[in-house]
Amino acid sequence: MNRTLIERGLARLGRIEPGEGRALGWAFAYFFFLLCAYYILRPLRDEMGVAAGLANLQWLFTATFFVMLAAMPAFGALVARLPRRRFIPWVYRFFALTLLGFWALLTLDVGRVLVARALFVWVSVFNLFVVTVFWSFMSERFGYERGRRLFGFIAAGGTAGALLGPSITALLAVPLGPANLLLVSVLLLEVATRCAGALDRAPMPPAAGSEPVAQRPDEAIGGGMWAGLTEVLRSRYLMLICAHVALLSLTSTFLYFQQAAIVAGAFDSPAERTRVFALIDLSVGVTTLAVQVLFTGRLMLRFGAGAALALLAIVTAAGFAAIALAPVLAVVIGFQAVKRAAEFSLANPARETLFTVVTREQMYKSKSFIDTAVFRGADAASGWIYTALRQAAALEASLVAWLTVPVALGWAVMLLKLGAMQRDRASRRGDDGQVS
Repeated sequence: MNRTLIERGLARLGRIEPGEGRALGWAFAYFFFLLCAYYILRPLRDEMGVAAGLANLQWLFTATFFVMLAAMPAFGALVARLPRRRFIPWVYRFFALTLLGFWALLTLDVGRVLVARALFVWVSVFNLFVVTVFWSFMSERFGYERGRRLFGFIAAGGTAGALLGPSITALLAVPLGPANLLLVSVLLLEVATRCAGALDRAPMPPAAGSEPVAQRPDEAIGGGMWAGLTEVLRSRYLMLICAHVALLSLTSTFLYFQQAAIVAGAFDSPAERTRVFALIDLSVGVTTLAVQVLFTGRLMLRFGAGAALALLAIVTAAGFAAIALAPVLAVVIGFQAVKRAAEFSLANPARETLFTVVTREQMYKSKSFIDTAVFRGADAASGWIYTALRQAAALEASLVAWLTVPVALGWAVMLLKLGAMQRDRASRRGDDGQVS
């Protein structure tokens, strides 16, 4: 069999089999354009959070959670009734239309503070929904064996997009104006939608070890609109994934609040704050991209998902200890860069492989519930916990950071257990490649 250029190049990394190159290329491009679209919006979202008032951040996180709760039944019904080939474009184009609406409101300068708050919430909703749909699709399309080998490279497509997105924002935020960046994001989201369609049509042979490739683009998943929740409540494995997401959200929220306060105190201009947020995102990219392309697949095959996830928790513990000792801008930015590099290069691909050993309904509905409602619920709770610790308990930021260290270490132990459970489920998977 003749091998494509991408297959020959990636084969040198020891991570691709014959016939996988076309689908892998479309998956890479799909995630590239998707995260490029989001990372153009992320610095704008962070600036909207500052513009809405730092004292309101916990309210914005809470509002995001309730919007997620309202959206989940509609998403569950959509996934139950429409085949994959139809509901994925519907989800992405719906978000594109809403972003056009925000662009119009910002351009007309209608209720700027209210629109800023709504846009902060909506971009947070956008991020989780579009990315969880992407990874559900990847779990179904590539499966457990391929996921361990290839999810690192696929995630590198998102990292490359995450590099370009903040670069565009940093370059154009001042001359073009933040609102007009929404139009660029909408265009890139449409390109990502078309890449998803091409991936659905790309042929791919059965994986090594006789693990079949899910080919069900025209088959609706079925089930009820609340199946995502009920499946989670019935599964200890999915409940542990929920606990991981909650602890990830807790530590990320604590760090985000400290970052927002320090950046707000250091800069007065909204455009300059937007630029700084973009440069923080950009600082993560190069290291993440190199690790994903060169090492993630090998590390996942050798050590498994549990070890890759536990590394993030250990980095988090060390980072909060550093902030406790020196709560200054340079330390916060450095911690953000290292933490997010570990998260994007290793932990995120590892977490997505956790869903390759569940049923198809759990891949889409339970994963969506975990990545949206659970994640934003944890965000909302974490925001109030941080506010209570800082205000009601009158704790200094450095003491809050110290309290986070043992939480992160306990999180690492739990993740090693979760990795062991994944290996056990993979060894017991049935003929369809999934464990019921």
